[in-house]
Amino acid sequence: MTPLWTHAELIAATGGQAMGEFDANGVAFDSREIGKGDLFFAMKGETTDGHLFINRAFANGAAGAIVSEPVAHPHILVDDTFAALNALGIASRDRMQGKVIGVTGSAGKTGTKEALYAALDRSSRGKAHRSVKSYNNHVGVPLSLARMSRNTQFGVFEMGMNHAGELRELTKLVRPHAAIITTIAPAHIEFFNDESEIADAKAEIFEGLLPGGAAIIPADNAHYRRLRDAAAKYTDNIVSFGFSSSADVRVLDHVGAVGGGSLVTAKLPSGSLCYTLSQSGEHWIANSLAVLAAVEAVGGDLASAGLALAELGGLAGRGARHEIAVGDGNALLLDESYNANPASMVATLAELGKFPGRKVAVLGTMKELGQKSDEYHLGLAAPLAAAKIDYAIFVGEGMQILVKELRAGVEGPADFAHCATASEALERLKSNLRENDTILVKGSNSMGLSAIVDVLVGGKA
Repeated sequence: MTPLWTHAELIAATGGQAMGEFDANGVAFDSREIGKGDLFFAMKGETTDGHLFINRAFANGAAGAIVSEPVAHPHILVDDTFAALNALGIASRDRMQGKVIGVTGSAGKTGTKEALYAALDRSSRGKAHRSVKSYNNHVGVPLSLARMSRNTQFGVFEMGMNHAGELRELTKLVRPHAAIITTIAPAHIEFFNDESEIADAKAEIFEGLLPGGAAIIPADNAHYRRLRDAAAKYTDNIVSFGFSSSADVRVLDHVGAVGGGSLVTAKLPSGSLCYTLSQSGEHWIANSLAVLAAVEAVGGDLASAGLALAELGGLAGRGARHEIAVGDGNALLLDESYNANPASMVATLAELGKFPGRKVAVLGTMKELGQKSDEYHLGLAAPLAAAKIDYAIFVGEGMQILVKELRAGVEGPADFAHCATASEALERLKSNLRENDTILVKGSNSMGLSAIVDVLVGGKA
């Protein structure tokens, strides 16, 4: 079997000096992810040094390592391991002859990336590649590129940012044939003056588009015109998606599907497509339209995409659903614990409101909202009331302003509590669960609410 990287290719890409000869079947910078025959990058970070884990990497089966100081194992010595990883990512992109799609946005980018990968992997019979987890930053993107096989037909790469200028660098590595912006919302607004600056920073993704590439933008977003004007600087091929009647890829009709999700009829430039979407909520319908727009833009198969959307499973921390044991029966747990911003919080609460029976929400503080943090947290009162939440647990300091207003009589959940930590929230939740509840767990990742999900799914409630 042809290796992912031959020894000669590694030398050519990194320009390093070799000690020992080895090929590589995979690439990782976390020694815990190393498998037999993989290449280990010993990265130096702010808090740790990958060279300290060299022995562990080789114990786990590493074939060789990229290092910036000599080690007692087969390796390639370079001046800077981060620069070498970047170079390997560039080399991978250079040799790939298929089509590449970049995905960014204030919310929904990981789910959209996974749905798009599933659609293209199905039609290409396993020759699609995507970035895993949320490897979407200055280290994760080149790593994801370096992991792409030479015969990949479709590559899907998620790109994230906290500051202006970050996406500019990432998209020039990825060089996409199509670039998606899922939505613009006040995520990471702590680092920007307003949402328009977030839109400008997200629009940097279009700077890496190859000639004739497609810029895929949300027609229903308040910053649509700003995004379109930004994209027009780099391409004439601009495709809008959404519920708007003027969108190039738009919803003609949608109804709830049996067992959850939606049955959607969409209009595309090439015709109409009726498909079942396994995920629930209008935000997921919009994401699916972006997927279809990208599939069409890179010459993928729309019929296969429709089938893949019907079979798409929930992602851990991003919509996964679990039946958990409660008393003598069960309850439904909605795992949205990986991240939260005002837009995604409102959309998810609206979805929770559609479930029958008693509705419980465990909501953690939304981070990186800057001076408007109190305003955005207070803004959750109306969505909570509209969803008719029966019981809510608010977690973290940022939620205190909302709790204060609710206690003062602002309309919201029928009953609620405030906890400082995820562990306190878990104990409060366990004592208040009932059979047939639907429980939403959502908050910024740093709040640690995934621990609540782990305990409940593990049957320890």
